[in-house]
Amino acid sequence: MSVPSLRFSDPPLHESCLRGLSAEEAEARLAEHGQNLLPAPQAPSLWVIFLRQFRSPLIYILLLAAAVSLAAGEAEDAAFIGAVLLLNGIIGTMQEYSAGRAAAALRALEQPYAVVFRDGQVQEIEARLLVHGDLVQLEAGGRVPADVSLVEASDLLCDESLLTGESLPARKRLPLPGTPPEGREAAMAFAGTLITRGRGKGVVTATGLSTEIGRIASEISKASISQPPLMIRLARFSNIIAWTVGIASIVLVAVGLLRGMAWSDLFLMSVGLAVSAIPEGLPIAISIALAISMRRMARRNVIVRRMPAVESLGSCTMIATDKTGTLTLNDLTVTDIRLPDGTDLLLDAGQDLDACEIRGSDLSSSEARNRAARLLQAALLPNEGSLSRDGDGWKGVGDTVDVALLAAAHKGGLTQDTMVETYPLVGRIPYEPDLKYAASFHRSGERIRIFVKGSAEILIDMADRMDTGKGVVPIERLTLLRQKEKMAERGLRVLAFAEGEIRSGADETFGHHHLVDLVFLGLAGMQDPIRPEVPQAIRDCHAAGVQVAMVTGDDPKTAAAIAAEAGLAFRQDQVTTGEEVDRAEAAGQAALDELTRRVRIYARVAPAQKLSIVLSLARNGHFVAVTGDGVNDAPALKHAHVGVAMGRKGTEVAKESADIVVTDDNFASIVSGIREGRTAYSNIRKVILMLVATGAAEILLFLLAIPLGLPMPLLPVQLLWLNLVTNGIQDVALAGEKPEGDELARPPRRPKEPTFDRLMIRRILLSTLVIGGGGFAAFYWLLEQGYEVSAARNMLLLLFVMFENVQTFTCRSERRSIFSFNFFGNPLLILTVVAAQALHISAMYIPWFRDTLELAPISLSEWALMLLAASSILLVSELDKWRCRKAA
Repeated sequence: MSVPSLRFSDPPLHESCLRGLSAEEAEARLAEHGQNLLPAPQAPSLWVIFLRQFRSPLIYILLLAAAVSLAAGEAEDAAFIGAVLLLNGIIGTMQEYSAGRAAAALRALEQPYAVVFRDGQVQEIEARLLVHGDLVQLEAGGRVPADVSLVEASDLLCDESLLTGESLPARKRLPLPGTPPEGREAAMAFAGTLITRGRGKGVVTATGLSTEIGRIASEISKASISQPPLMIRLARFSNIIAWTVGIASIVLVAVGLLRGMAWSDLFLMSVGLAVSAIPEGLPIAISIALAISMRRMARRNVIVRRMPAVESLGSCTMIATDKTGTLTLNDLTVTDIRLPDGTDLLLDAGQDLDACEIRGSDLSSSEARNRAARLLQAALLPNEGSLSRDGDGWKGVGDTVDVALLAAAHKGGLTQDTMVETYPLVGRIPYEPDLKYAASFHRSGERIRIFVKGSAEILIDMADRMDTGKGVVPIERLTLLRQKEKMAERGLRVLAFAEGEIRSGADETFGHHHLVDLVFLGLAGMQDPIRPEVPQAIRDCHAAGVQVAMVTGDDPKTAAAIAAEAGLAFRQDQVTTGEEVDRAEAAGQAALDELTRRVRIYARVAPAQKLSIVLSLARNGHFVAVTGDGVNDAPALKHAHVGVAMGRKGTEVAKESADIVVTDDNFASIVSGIREGRTAYSNIRKVILMLVATGAAEILLFLLAIPLGLPMPLLPVQLLWLNLVTNGIQDVALAGEKPEGDELARPPRRPKEPTFDRLMIRRILLSTLVIGGGGFAAFYWLLEQGYEVSAARNMLLLLFVMFENVQTFTCRSERRSIFSFNFFGNPLLILTVVAAQALHISAMYIPWFRDTLELAPISLSEWALMLLAASSILLVSELDKWRCRKAA
């Protein structure tokens, strides 16, 4: 097995290394190079995290508005804005405080203790005290404590899936003399990898950050170079608001100077304009919209670790998914059995072995069942693994192939203990890479039965006969080889099985010379099965306009076979390898970007290449979501627009590097997350439409009133009341709107699509004209009717509160009529509209509020008149929605 991009020490090792270090040498090297630890991340203090929440253009504008209000002596205005900023900062701090510990999770993969040879003796020391040159002992069941160059290896297998993404363990062996460094991958064991079988010794060549896992730790400790789409759009939105406020202020001041207004009045108007234009409640409303979606996603087993990732997942146009553990079960499983006469049997894949069975049309005959049972006996008896059940399910110990064969036998009703009891073990030939087979000898009365498992080519050549169901006949090697090739073409790893029998004699030493006159029993195909829910989930992604690419460390044929089974749509020229990615990178970014525009299956890919692929996809215009579960996925998870880790079998490193964790490892849960992400963004657009439209209407009110010589229509504190209190209550309800049902039927938003698209701009303009123009007309009419300025402002403020009430309902959907909704479908919305109206009416009667806001009680007829005027926004909105539906 090749391990892409991993580094290997240059031979030969100094002879002194093979004897181990002295205590003095080890101490000196420890002092020089430091401990064998990955650095613990320096978590920022709460105070630093809190200050980070104010690094936003929108926040800067709010701070400026508060300062201007305070300078103008409007302490109430400054207090309102300050309260909003404080609340927003607290919410953001709480969300960020638990995030960003990816490097710390890597420490869980460090081995607490290591067995070393020092001063000529075997000692157990803390793994953090290992140094370069230490001679360490490796045994099955432990983790490799550092990167080591092997000097001994006895049947040594290491699970390197956390580094390479490959599901099969890597066999370790010593290199032949003269092997170049690039060919020594089999002689290296890497820190954090699990030893699944055998034992060995090795000399430490790298510790701490110098190890392969340390290189990944360094990569994921860097700040993410991808910005969430929501943050990008909010930055653009803030710039638009800033320019709008600036231009409108200049216009108002210029008009005021021409009218001869005092500088103090102009200053107050500028404050009022700033308060009107800035949607102070937007940061809180966005946080609430995302928090609600986070709770909904959690109910679907999708845990969001960073709040903006909710919308990011809904914005993704490409999912770059790992294969092992994400599309597949990360559990090597026997899926197919082929008997010599061509009979095909299928084995159910699943974690609950008792619920699985062997299926096949020919199993109705006892003869076929007997032949299948004989093959499974040959899979079970020459087996060095073990399989047991505990409270958490079935657990296997040993080589993954052996465990897979034991599970297959269990599905066929055979257990290891029962079979060994029936056929006591009297001899064994263990599996060796050079032999490519294993055999066991068992007593059966006066006879010795032989069971052999191994390479199909070896056993086909070794056997003399085969069992066809119609009796034992001479073996047909070409036929069996063709059967093997057909299974391999489907991405299966194929093993063969045979049995024989000899008479028990005085010589009880059994060996290779006894493996004669064997009967070939059949073939078994193994693979890491596709998760049952994956094909439908990928179809859902395609229907939602989200492309899916596979990025894996497996070979191209296996990757293509798994991708096809998973339902990925691709052509043969869309499959590439890590070598081609390397060549494209060497040729420059343009060449790599051209490659990633075409390719959908990436095989034999190294961790650093995964990150390069993700960044290239982003340069090609995609918002990229990366899924994975291993340490090798961590850099890509960290730097993608949104990283999605598998929670059940995923490493802690992957989870801590990701923005989102899928707790049930169900790829289909990601589709649910995309739906919720799109819902969250849709709700944010509804809030923006409501807030910006009412704010723009207030600006229009000022721009119409001042040039025509009318007094200031609303005081700054009244504007704050509108924007922070009555409006702030209702936008929360819009942020919690339920999905409309067609989220996955729409194509994903274009990465460069602005928040203010044509539909949003038209709706804002219409609302601004109706609310702002209607408000100005009402104010002018009230003054003409003899109302005092304060009384006219009192009525105008009520009218704007009512406009907000009605606008809240019209914003429930951008296209659907509000009459098509269940009126009580969002109880919170009804409650907040009633609360906003009740709050404003109550303020007319509470002395402190009445005096501060310059309010006064009104008659029922005046209240009804303002409600009738406010209903005009409903009529205009419904007509525009009808026009949009008709045009579509």
